[in-house]
Amino acid sequence: MATKGTDTATTGIEDLDAQQIRARVAWLYFIGGLTQQEIADQLGLTRLRVNKTLGQLRTDGSVVVDIRLPMANCIDLENRMKERFGLDDVSVIPTLPDDSENQRAVGDAAGGMLDRLLEDGMGLGVGWGKTLTAGLKRLTPRPLPGSWVTSVMGGLTRGSGSSTFEVATGYARAISAECYYLTAPLYFPSVESREALLSHHGIRETMRRARSVDVALVSCGDMTARSLLVQTPTVSENLATLQAAGAVGDLLGVFLDEAGRPVDHPLNERVLSVTPQQLKSVRHSILASGGWYKVNIIRAILRGGYVTRLVTDEMCAAAILDDTGQTPTNSQQT
Repeated sequence: MATKGTDTATTGIEDLDAQQIRARVAWLYFIGGLTQQEIADQLGLTRLRVNKTLGQLRTDGSVVVDIRLPMANCIDLENRMKERFGLDDVSVIPTLPDDSENQRAVGDAAGGMLDRLLEDGMGLGVGWGKTLTAGLKRLTPRPLPGSWVTSVMGGLTRGSGSSTFEVATGYARAISAECYYLTAPLYFPSVESREALLSHHGIRETMRRARSVDVALVSCGDMTARSLLVQTPTVSENLATLQAAGAVGDLLGVFLDEAGRPVDHPLNERVLSVTPQQLKSVRHSILASGGWYKVNIIRAILRGGYVTRLVTDEMCAAAILDDTGQTPTNSQQT
């Protein structure tokens, strides 16, 4: 009969064996160029297990593929976006057919752009969402003891792994920095209740920091159910009136029209966040967002001149540059 110590040792050996298999699968596929079937034959595994392992490696960030070969169309779109909107930097990645994977890839590229900008002593402001969560995997963990991280917008009342608190904490841990939170909802019941909370010392101090960051990493939301913000009762109940006011999406919880102007709507008066106008004063501001359904809001943000840097996908960039202003349909995407 196995003792407890023996069971623990056996489990440890099994875990090590699993990690060895993961490493061999990664090396043979990404470096060796073998097919999944060839790897399965060589390692004595099923092809299904190899496929599953590769999927896990991509998802958990164990493998980062750095492609050095230029992609002519993406580079052309980057240059055109810079020229059209006066941006300091643009990264355009090839569009992936799956929306979730495309979102992850955009976030991954945004994390790489942020990683190149960060220096000790900088203040980093972050929004929230799945795209920004994905960017964490590309951030090189290193101590920046003189830096700090702050959320730049209030939060939601439910967690999803990509809330304002979780995202800000993730980036702060990556650089061993102090973290500040806007411990309040994104939208208040009234303008008066918002102003009352802003008189609180802690909230006031965090807002001051949020407005003084050196680097900001934000995303944006469209007006469909894909947007986490639209899924909340506060916004879904106001969706019809927001659209009637001309809203095409939000930046930091502020709803904008197609020209990039905040729409005349009560929600914009009750939001707790750095405003798009205040974002203009940030030295390095990165908008990370992609997908055919985000074209209108990304274009609006760029027209408003709110950010200095953009990370998006190829099809989205092409549609933004399309002067007809038409958003591609699902069928066009595929």
